Amino acid sequence: MPTNDKLSVFAQRVYDVTSSIPRGKVVSYGDIAHALGIRSAQAVGQALKRNPFAPDVPCHRVVAGNGALGGFFGAVEGQKISEKKALLQAEGIEMKKGRIDMTRFRHRL
Repeated sequence: MPTNDKLSVFAQRVYDVTSSIPRGKVVSYGDIAHALGIRSAQAVGQALKRNPFAPDVPCHRVVAGNGALGGFFGAVEGQKISEKKALLQAEGIEMKKGRIDMTRFRHRL
């Protein structure tokens, strides 16, 4: 996992967990929060929004708990979300009605 001395310990922990998500699988922001022993999925999203290691730290594999795409580099719609969707689809992750089947594609941390 890449490291950067300018990162907070929290951000580094988020990136470490995110690095463990295999190709073709996703986790939710809440899954990462739970794995880190915190309650704030939003804090996870804020750290991922600033991910300086993409695509080595595959933040595109982190989605909302209901299977919606969530955000990508701070965007919730537009070109960045289209890029996130394309990256996931290239890994074989299917979407129906804008959502990923979390029972099929979720990686257990």
